[in-house]
Amino acid sequence: MITHDLRLIADAIIDKKGENVVSLDLRQIDGAITDFFVVCDGSNTTQVSAIADNIAKKMKEEGHALYRSQGEGNNFWIIQDYGNIVVHIFLKEYRDFYRLEDLWADVPRKAYKERKASPKNQQ
Repeated sequence: MITHDLRLIADAIIDKKGENVVSLDLRQIDGAITDFFVVCDGSNTTQVSAIADNIAKKMKEEGHALYRSQGEGNNFWIIQDYGNIVVHIFLKEYRDFYRLEDLWADVPRKAYKERKASPKNQQ
C-alpha cells in the first residue's frame, strides 16, 4: 500500500514536470515524525504550486486526507502531510540551499522517473 502511495505521489509530481523526485525511508529513525519523505523541486513558483495541487488532487481521489499543508503563500517550499508520508516541494534554489536529503544521507532512498508506456498501451 505504501509503495502504491509513493508511486502515486511521484507520478503526480512528474505529471507537472517536477524534477529530482526521491523518497526517503525514515522508518529506521527513532522518533521520526513520519515513515517517508518525498522530495522534489520545480523551476518556478507557479510550477511548485501546480505540483502541490496535483498531488492533493490525486491523493484525494485515492481517499487520502491531507492533514496539513504549509507554504502555499509563497510557493518556495510547500510541505504536505499525509501522515505516514510528508511531501516537500521545493523551488530548485531553495532545495539546493536547505539540502534536506543531506540530513538523512544514510537512510534508504529511491529516485523516481517518468514511467514509459508499454507498447500495448500506445495507439
